[in-house]
Formats: sequence, structure tokens, C-alpha cells
Amino acid sequence: MKVVVSGSSGLIGTALVRAFEVRGDEVTRLVRRTPTTGEARWDPESNQIETAALEGHDAVVHLAGVGIGDRRWSEEHKRAVLESRVKGTTLLAETIAGLIHKPRVMASASAMGYYGLRGDEVLTEDAPPGSGFLTDVCTQWEAATAAAEDAGVRVVHLRTGLVLSPDGGALKQMLLPFKLGLGGRIGNGRQWWSWISIDDEVAAILHLVDSSNVRGPVNLTAPNPVTNEEFTRTLNGVLRRPTLLPTPTFALRAMFGSEAVDEMFLGGQRVAPARLQADGYAFRHPDLEGALRHLLHKAT
Repeated sequence: MKVVVSGSSGLIGTALVRAFEVRGDEVTRLVRRTPTTGEARWDPESNQIETAALEGHDAVVHLAGVGIGDRRWSEEHKRAVLESRVKGTTLLAETIAGLIHKPRVMASASAMGYYGLRGDEVLTEDAPPGSGFLTDVCTQWEAATAAAEDAGVRVVHLRTGLVLSPDGGALKQMLLPFKLGLGGRIGNGRQWWSWISIDDEVAAILHLVDSSNVRGPVNLTAPNPVTNEEFTRTLNGVLRRPTLLPTPTFALRAMFGSEAVDEMFLGGQRVAPARLQADGYAFRHPDLEGALRHLLHKAT
């Protein structure tokens, strides 16, 4: 199989490209710098892409975008987050639509932020969008694939949850304070954290690209979400550390801003991977403790 991957240097992209290559697939990475072997250049800001280099591929996996939690949510950062997703996705979808030999599938990143803050409501792919900045981003992000869909390409929107990996993302950031015994719940701890192991994230994308006829939104979250309090207790248990004081929200607000803290840390979504499971995907790590023990190489 020949596959185009954007965002190939990110946490998910790095693991995904490795998985494609291990099984013998040919990967073309979209990069913003001068390309080398196996790469093609694109620049969403200037609406430029090496169109000819995308001809003849079987699939496109689009993961690129400015990191949402990389810095404080200033208006400038929020604009960069939104524009990087909408511009990049629009450019890629329109380019795909114009190819002579189009890919059969485009798997395009999205996020569970689509659903907004919904308390204890169980959210399948049929749930309507919520409200807030992350909902706005995800709604426009998904809509930007329209040109590819109109051209007959099967488009899948990967509504990903909290991806757990010791190599990056939220879990890597948590490890040091938790190992020091400083890991505590955030707020009242009752907010839902819908998570997925990096192994299942990659395997689910491969499943959707390879053998699925599913199109539209697919929740990439484990079937057993947990509350923040349960996540804290489980991670501390795996690391054999005490659960002491709550994480001070004022420190998070100082670092990320109140809006970001409300949407990313104090809010939450109780997401169910209904379409993925109905399509026959079997999770490698359906439960949090088993996932953390595997990822952190802890004995049971």
C-alpha cells in the first residue's frame, strides 16, 4: 500500500509511520522543509503542495496541526490552532479531489472536543456538537474535508481522545510530578477523561484505512473511560505513589488560561467508540490499569 501521512513527526504520526513501514507499506511524508527521499513538500500557509507527488497513493492520513495545549490560549494561539487545521485540511482535500488517481480513503484527524462539555452523557458518534472553542475547531476541521468527500473519496474523521504514551503528550507531562508523589486530581475529579493507548490509536487507524467501509466520524477512545479522580488513583497505583493533594487549578490557569483549563482539564467527555467496535475492532488495551502497566512496563 502507498500512503501519504501529514503530521508524521508528531506523537501519533511517528508511531503510525513506523507501523506502516514495519509491515512493508510505502509512506510519503508531507513536510514543510526541503523534502528528502520519501517526502513531499507542502505549505498550507501559502496554499502550496507538490500535487504530482500525491498521485497513485491508496490512502491519506492527515494528522497535522498546531498543538492545542502547547501554550497559553491567547487569541493569537487560538487563531493558529484553528487556521492550521482548516487551511491544511482544505488544501489536502482539494488536492486529493483534483488527482487523476485518487486515494480510496482519507483518514483526517479530529478530536473528542467536538462534543463540548457534556457531564455524564455517554457520547457516541451520533451525538450533536457541543459548544466552546474546541467544538468550533473540530466542526470547521471536519467540514474542511468536503472537497475530498464530494470527489468520492471515503473520508473518516478520527475523533481522538487523550492519547496515552510515555513518549509524549499528556502522560509524559504527568509522569514526573506523579513519580514525585505530587499527582492529584484536578478540581473535583468527577470530569470524564476518555483516553486511548498509543497502540490502539495506531492500530485503529490502520483498521479504518485497511479493512473498514466506515465513513464519517469515528471515536478513537477506549471503551472504558474514567473520571479524572479514577485516572489519578490508577496512575498513582501503577507507579506505587500516594495520592495526596489535588492539583491546584490556579497554577493551571496561570499556565494555560481559564478558558483552556475549563475545556481541557475541568470539563470532560464520556465518549464511547461505538462505530469502531461495531466495525469489529478489538481493543488491545480496553482498561486503564492494563494500558498504563503496558505503557510503563510495570509488572501486574
